[in-house]
Amino acid sequence: MALTMLNELLIEDPSPPMLLYQVSKTAKLDTLNYQSYFMQGIFAHFPEILFIHRTYNPTGKVLYTFLVDGPRVQLEGHLARAVYFAIPAKEDAEGLTQMFQVFKKFNPAWERVCTILVDPYFLPLPTLAMEFPAAEVLLSAFHICKFLQGKFYQLSLQPPVEQVLLTSLQSTMCSATAGNLRKLYTLLSNCIPPDQLPKLHSYWLLNDRIWLAHRWRSRAESSRYFQGLEVTTRILSQFFGTTPSVEQGMTSLLRYMQQNSGDKASFSLGLSTQSNHASSDVSPQGPKVEQLVEACIQHSLHTICTGPAAQLCLGELAVVQKSVQLIGSGSEKVNIQILEDTHRVQPQPPASCSCYFNQAFHLPCRHILAMLSARCQVLQSDMLLPQWTAGCAASLDDILCSKWNETLDKHLAVALLTEEVGQLLQHCSQEEFERRYSTLRELADSWIGPYEQVQL
Repeated sequence: MALTMLNELLIEDPSPPMLLYQVSKTAKLDTLNYQSYFMQGIFAHFPEILFIHRTYNPTGKVLYTFLVDGPRVQLEGHLARAVYFAIPAKEDAEGLTQMFQVFKKFNPAWERVCTILVDPYFLPLPTLAMEFPAAEVLLSAFHICKFLQGKFYQLSLQPPVEQVLLTSLQSTMCSATAGNLRKLYTLLSNCIPPDQLPKLHSYWLLNDRIWLAHRWRSRAESSRYFQGLEVTTRILSQFFGTTPSVEQGMTSLLRYMQQNSGDKASFSLGLSTQSNHASSDVSPQGPKVEQLVEACIQHSLHTICTGPAAQLCLGELAVVQKSVQLIGSGSEKVNIQILEDTHRVQPQPPASCSCYFNQAFHLPCRHILAMLSARCQVLQSDMLLPQWTAGCAASLDDILCSKWNETLDKHLAVALLTEEVGQLLQHCSQEEFERRYSTLRELADSWIGPYEQVQL
């Protein structure tokens, strides 16, 4: 069904894209290569610097997103710089070689690629060098920034120290001069425990070749650049990284691309700017603060939690992203309402909530995540029990089976119903109260016993 939907997207697109895919014997998507007419045109005009981002799916499949980068690229829209999507059969030399060769076959401008930016975990560098022999492969500033942020969260540093490091990292990324990078390197050497420092690969900060590819941006341009990539990667994770079905995730992502007409308009704007050799007065519009906060929360879930814990909490976060949130705070308690559910959150570590999800799994629920989003905060390691932190191995099936408790399930169901009934009785008219109370009185007598023994 999902593959049928993929094919339907081709019919709906007025400019036919390139879509190649292979299906395994179990009717699952094995490989995919996609490029629309507009994406192909963007790459033909800006092929010099290629930015590769990888998004992993819960099934183990990985989506390679190719984006254009560099001083000449002035495009609006969070996915306007995306020029190619690909899912290799495997992340080995054979699978990646096939993926890159398909890309080159449909994009003759690949020979003009001078620089390729990748993440620190990108291991098949020999394959990339073989397929793009004239290109220089460098770590991207964005991925180094995300890598260091993740390490700061994992180290469970003292809050003041962690805040200083995060603020310094953000400031340095927006002004990546040799002096600022050296200051950040020294700060890491002084604040990070010596046995943990090698894991941060702080020597990257002193590799001037990495930062020359980023240093041309002004502070404002750097800020917009990082914010734009933050939202772009969040969108990719939302559609592909949290959907169990690879086919459904890609269908949703491509449909989003088609419906986002702003990307096509910004493409035209970028071409006219370059052809006229005039600077545009329209600067890329920064994403909403809420989107950036949610992206940071999502990243903290991936870096702090185990895989199963992150999978459960991302489902809760998806509800937060789609729901209307009403938040009222007191001195010690925070009231969170998402749609029809009302629960009380205890924000002090370890954070807790009255909802069933948190009571059963002791994981950050949608209400805790909504509170973090409202306060512009991210998940901290002290909000989790030890068995949920990164490094602990357990399958999701084992966790779900071990955590289910019939008595707790009944208790919470009754507690939630009691609270809901109480809220309805408190906020109705006197006449309506008498009628509802009478109905409840009859039900209690028939279920529990004689009138004089029943107290409501």
